[in-house]
Amino acid sequence: MTTLTALPEPDRQLSDPTDLLLGYLDYYRSAIGAKVEGLSDEDLRTSRLPSGWTVLELLKHLAHMEQRWFRWGFRGEAVAAPWGDRGPEDRWHAGPDETAAGLLAALHEGGAYTRAVVTGTPLDTVAAPGGRFAEEGGARPTLGWILFHVLQEYARHAGHLDIVRELADDAR
Repeated sequence: MTTLTALPEPDRQLSDPTDLLLGYLDYYRSAIGAKVEGLSDEDLRTSRLPSGWTVLELLKHLAHMEQRWFRWGFRGEAVAAPWGDRGPEDRWHAGPDETAAGLLAALHEGGAYTRAVVTGTPLDTVAAPGGRFAEEGGARPTLGWILFHVLQEYARHAGHLDIVRELADDAR
């Protein structure tokens, strides 16, 4: 059995909410990278689950999800393909030319963007008008809510990858 290693969790003495949320986002991005490391191209592109998603599709989903919430959502910026992780059947999709390295790089680029947006911005700042929330209507969320939502997405999908990785080669 292979043991996978990620960055350590944020320091237990850390109490600043922004630093905690950003630290755990970094931790989960690292954990996801560790779970993907060493998988063959076949394992990256083959589903082991009844729902049918693949590891590459999950990576692409995470990169787009973070972009949807921070770039298109919180900042209200124009994004060429905010739902670019979805294919023609409205399910996650990764193309034949997409690679784990490329998608992990996109994931970490998105993380750097998130950190730049969040640093120095109060958690009670409300998302900009327009962008994602112009489509959805209703009250725009705060930065703190968005950070927590994105964190739970990462945590949930890291757990999914735990299962997939164990099924692929018993790595934990």
